[in-house]
Amino acid sequence: MTTEIRVPVLGESITEATIGKWFKAVGEAITEGEPIVELETDKVTLEVPAPAGGALVEISAAEGDTIDVGGLLGTINEGAAGAAAKTSPTPVEVAAPVVAPASAPAVQAPATSGGMPLSPAVEKLVKENNLDASQITGTGKDGRLVKGDVLAFLSSGGAAAPVAAAPAAPSGPRPKSEREERVRMTRLRKRIAERLKEAQNTAAMLTTFNEVDMTAVMAARATYRDAFEKKHGVRLGFMSFFVKACVLALQELPAVNAEIEGDDIVYKDYYDIGVAVGTPNGLVVPVLRDADELGFADVEKNISELGRKARDGKLTLEEMNGGTFTITNGGVYGSLMSTPILNPPQSGILGMHKIQQRPMAVGNNIELRPMMYLAMSYDHRIVDGREAVTFLVRVKECLEDPQRIMLDL
Repeated sequence: MTTEIRVPVLGESITEATIGKWFKAVGEAITEGEPIVELETDKVTLEVPAPAGGALVEISAAEGDTIDVGGLLGTINEGAAGAAAKTSPTPVEVAAPVVAPASAPAVQAPATSGGMPLSPAVEKLVKENNLDASQITGTGKDGRLVKGDVLAFLSSGGAAAPVAAAPAAPSGPRPKSEREERVRMTRLRKRIAERLKEAQNTAAMLTTFNEVDMTAVMAARATYRDAFEKKHGVRLGFMSFFVKACVLALQELPAVNAEIEGDDIVYKDYYDIGVAVGTPNGLVVPVLRDADELGFADVEKNISELGRKARDGKLTLEEMNGGTFTITNGGVYGSLMSTPILNPPQSGILGMHKIQQRPMAVGNNIELRPMMYLAMSYDHRIVDGREAVTFLVRVKECLEDPQRIMLDL
């Protein structure tokens, strides 16, 4: 009896995945539930477990191939004994374009000008605004429409979005090519590039700066660090102070916690804080849900767990979708100051930086103080300068006097 390995459902807006790596070669034995192939999507890298035990008898999609959800990856002969392991998967001819299983009815969706089907999220946006998708220029893979194309079309009053510049073609023989290494971009890296460029093209992005004296926060950590860790089983870090300070500031300035959707401003009465994490595969932003309802220990535990999963490549799509505001910490890498780029469709992002001892005027004296520069990038279409500056001042006040956080001031 044979069992097919197919691309699983990956999330509402994800319709395809790229084969990153096969863990097994044709002929090798497989245990049910064992990771057998790694898939790369626009947002995450995930492992597909074997649906049955036996031997891998066919690989239908090679590494680097892009396959639709439901597409055939390979075949397992259940109960068969595997041959000796091989050092690399046996090359196979890629089968004709695969289709979703017959049991899964195809969803009829309007096509773009390039004839590509729309993702559910894009189709919903097109229908809600009564648009003709064929009149909008797609900047995604193979001319596919992405949500940013539709939003840009709406914000420009119906003018077609600019065509994305084609990747630069090789200029010819490279004089030192033998000392270079050419590596294919992962889907995650390409998606990061697309989203960052989308933020620059769509939002009216501006950054305001301030600095914060970290003396009080560092004193609180030093006083309660051991007792906190003993009681809660997790270290008391800086991030919990910043998350709670941002939540208080967002509650006072709701525009920073909102987004633009078509001609509407969507104000959110919940606080899902994205925390940017650097991984070997690129930057990801897992989301801390309902941060306003969490205590310091819960914030630290959740951030620690999300960070571990991010570094191990184990984040799920649900853990990365739907944030309302983002915090990024370039200080862990030694950055003294930067201008963070918005995480669309959010309207604000806070950049933390390196803590550095600097001479500061304290009353009539000059003292060395542990100072950190803060950067607040915001979408000026929805957030005014007054609101952005006030937000950053509120965060500064909460960090320089942490009792404000406890007293909700």
